[in-house]
Amino acid sequence: MNHDLLNCVLEPANLASAWKQVKSNKGAPGIDGVTIEAYPDFAKQHWPSVRQALLDGTYQPSPVRRHVIEKPDGGERLLGIPTVTDRVIQQAIVQVLTPVFDPGFSPNSFGYRPGRSAHDGVRQVKQLINRGLHYAVDVDLSKFFDTVNHDVLMSRVSRKIRDKRLLKLIGRYLRS
Repeated sequence: MNHDLLNCVLEPANLASAWKQVKSNKGAPGIDGVTIEAYPDFAKQHWPSVRQALLDGTYQPSPVRRHVIEKPDGGERLLGIPTVTDRVIQQAIVQVLTPVFDPGFSPNSFGYRPGRSAHDGVRQVKQLINRGLHYAVDVDLSKFFDTVNHDVLMSRVSRKIRDKRLLKLIGRYLRS
């Protein structure tokens, strides 16, 4: 239960790895209009003040840009697109927190986990069907953060994370 995880999040090697991941994912610009291609120049100018605000606990994530995607079945999916800066920070947080939380996850969970994929989940379901089981549960968490009680979630996160600045930042991301 590290009390100084924010400094781990902001380590240059962790941020470089986070940027590499965000860049490889591509994606549209957030509300500030900064594209993946323009981000390196933007970061050179703005990162020192962003980093200081993160360290001071005063950083405010930008609102997400809302975008509607049409689903094949005729429905719609509402996306929230963070700024590239916020995606880099979020990815840097994920990289530090994954080793803390992932060991406690079910071995039957495959979404957004290191070394696991949807294809692994399908293979496991096929194996279980071959062993005579008849049910599989597929859970779509797309609206989870829109509906979860943030106080309960943060209470659970704070059981493993003691860094108050990082907890405050995560709470701000939940609300943004």
